[in-house]
Amino acid sequence: MAKSETLKADLRPKVGSRHARKLRAQGKIPAYLETDGTSGHLDIAIDRHEFLATRRHHTHLYDLDVGGKMETAIVHALAWDAFGDEIVHIEFRRVRRDVKTEIDVELEFRGHPKAGMLNHLVTHVTVRCFPMDIPDSIEVNVAGLDIGGAVLAKELKLPKDVELVKPTGDFKIAVVTMAKVDVPAATAEAPAEGGTVAAAAAATPAAGATPAAGAKAAPAKDEKPKKG
Repeated sequence: MAKSETLKADLRPKVGSRHARKLRAQGKIPAYLETDGTSGHLDIAIDRHEFLATRRHHTHLYDLDVGGKMETAIVHALAWDAFGDEIVHIEFRRVRRDVKTEIDVELEFRGHPKAGMLNHLVTHVTVRCFPMDIPDSIEVNVAGLDIGGAVLAKELKLPKDVELVKPTGDFKIAVVTMAKVDVPAATAEAPAEGGTVAAAAAATPAAGATPAAGAKAAPAKDEKPKKG
């Protein structure tokens, strides 16, 4: 867990995709500070490199300097480009240091099941805590689980002063199932000599073949059968 970091935020005089592209070309990320019911929302922009540096420090709590006024906030949502490489927009949520807040935290699965295949039923959980206590992730130990084994929400080990909001109780976080085995389809056997296919081939004379003795030749195409 890291302490809060200060970011300078510029007010955006204009919004829209065209203006946002210009900001990104200048090395900035368009952002939005949500209203908290007492203060209105703000359209802002922050320096891209400075923000990415705080992400490497696992920062969760920010002091945004907006024109000399400090706003305490956490990241509520990130929008990425189509390839998932670049952050194109940030949504901040105002918080207070002395008031607990709810936030989604990633689960980090550790270890390997004894057998079978591990299925992650959820990858994030919602917790409630003070902004300074927001964990980077919550570890889930799956080592030694056998087929049919599961990790329940109530079994998660949370850091001090962090409360699980959802899911809770007997909700399954992950389960171990039987590994799927692909069985190749059986190859159809060719009919034995003298079988149905061979008999059908024998019953149909080849083109130009002479009919057997005593057998009448079929009339040629467009040929009228003789009378008498």
